[in-house]
Amino acid sequence: MIDRTISPFVRKLAGFYPVVTILGPRQSGKTTLATALFPSHEYRSLEAEDILLAARDDPRGFLANGTKQLVIDEV
Repeated sequence: MIDRTISPFVRKLAGFYPVVTILGPRQSGKTTLATALFPSHEYRSLEAEDILLAARDDPRGFLANGTKQLVIDEV
């Protein structure tokens, strides 16, 4: 992975806020960065139709099902 200068800042923000959003253009490394910075978090991609439907049908259940810390991709 390319060393990102924003990495320490994202980690710091994650210590203060319950949600941190990483925005950027397609294919710029957002998913790679998030999964590298938070390897112990559960990863869920809304690109998978079943996961997207679960999130739409029951958002609270979607967030409560699994670990407390999530990386949610393709929002």
